[in-house]
Amino acid sequence: MRTFITTLPARLGCQSVGPAPMPPVQHVRVIGGLAECPGCGLYQHVPELQPGQLAACPRCGQHLQRRRRTAPVAAPLAFCISSAAFYLAALASSLMTLNVYGRERTVDLLTGPMELMHEGWGEAGVLVGAVTIMAPAVAIALMFAILYAGTRPTLPNWAPAILIWYEKLRPWSMVEVYILGIFVAYTKLTDMAHVDVGPAVYLIGGLMLTMAVTDSTLDTERIWKHRRVDSLARLEDGEAVPVEYVHVGDVGMPPVERLVACPSCGLVGEMEHPVSNLHCVGACPRCGHSVWRRAPQSLTRTTAYLIAAVTFYIPANLYPVMTFMRMGGGGGHTIIEGALELWSDGMIPLSLLVFFASITVPMLKIVSLATMVAMTWRGARQGLVRRTRLFRLVDMVGRWSMIDVFMISILVAVVRFNAMATVTANAGMVAFAAVVVLTLLAAWSFDPRIMWDAAGMNGTLVDGLPRAVLTAHDGDTTQGPSGPASTKSAATPRPANMEPNQA
Repeated sequence: MRTFITTLPARLGCQSVGPAPMPPVQHVRVIGGLAECPGCGLYQHVPELQPGQLAACPRCGQHLQRRRRTAPVAAPLAFCISSAAFYLAALASSLMTLNVYGRERTVDLLTGPMELMHEGWGEAGVLVGAVTIMAPAVAIALMFAILYAGTRPTLPNWAPAILIWYEKLRPWSMVEVYILGIFVAYTKLTDMAHVDVGPAVYLIGGLMLTMAVTDSTLDTERIWKHRRVDSLARLEDGEAVPVEYVHVGDVGMPPVERLVACPSCGLVGEMEHPVSNLHCVGACPRCGHSVWRRAPQSLTRTTAYLIAAVTFYIPANLYPVMTFMRMGGGGGHTIIEGALELWSDGMIPLSLLVFFASITVPMLKIVSLATMVAMTWRGARQGLVRRTRLFRLVDMVGRWSMIDVFMISILVAVVRFNAMATVTANAGMVAFAAVVVLTLLAAWSFDPRIMWDAAGMNGTLVDGLPRAVLTAHDGDTTQGPSGPASTKSAATPRPANMEPNQA
């Protein structure tokens, strides 16, 4: 019998936020063939999928699992090797060369962050360098480690931590957004001088495609199945309890209040008592991640990030983000002035893109998340499916607001000709970068399942929500459909229900 690591709960931040301790636990049941929807919290049977099929939640439409038609390790490994080659070549290549009246300046990927730090905007320089240089390198290295672990008969002990960190760090790699930043910077520079696009631009484009295809062909569920479930599980207090493995087809659907799913590997466990939202259950017996029924203090943290984002959003739009000086003339430009300048130059599609990504998206993210938080506090049942889909959209488009920050970092790096032409960053750019980061953190802190909890759709509410919501839905055990998840082929749009595999 293999003993589980005793230090994982404390190391991963498994600390309760409520005053009342959880009842003692004698054992934990791990239930195979069962999955929790990360969008609405519905527990449902998941059949054994065939290549090319995906399982979707019948209540909110969230994708649960997907079987790829490609080789589980060989396909992502080929694209990961290509990503590493593109990345190393891009670091060693020039990004752009600007010629102003015979004077040339060539920049690369490192020049922009270094110039921002040289001008005193260290926070923005570190941010740009982290998401365009460090994060892609870390993501590629972690992917190599994941794919190597996937070739082993049993997943090594270090592999779960690699998978967890890849899931957390991958969204910070913003190569695809940087490409658009280069394109916007190029259109602004063509009016003032001759611009030569370096090979790094094409290499970064290739890196964007190969990293996206690597993620698309990676089947993490297959990799997790190579990891055995430990016979002992560590609870919040450090006590080890035995783990029993059963299949949902043999035991049926347990009470939803006693179920909890690991946020990393998706393993579903059944406790002996209703699970509190305010207490960490312990460490997952498969991956070692801290297990909470819901993201801890989700509403509080989301609200705090939104308030901070609103605070920075006002100066980000009022103050100049950069100053453009040419032959002694020029001045500061705000975000809206930059979009209007593109419009006046006849680049209407690009102007609309900048306006949408830099002005509309941050505002809509703040309004959308604030609406979700407010309706959750009220326990509203209206539009749950629409709100869940809106959250997925907000989470997906949030990174694209970094276009202006990347564009400014490129212009600051390449336009350095003293009195002839110079671009410098201003405080508005730092405030706008703070808005983007804070709205990203707000979206990642919000747990959309609590919207369904507050509406009384996920069984009896235990705790972790406003007292008015708990009182209004006291005794309401509605969970919605608990049958098999809808499955469909990737090539066919019409879903067909499938029974869970009984093997």
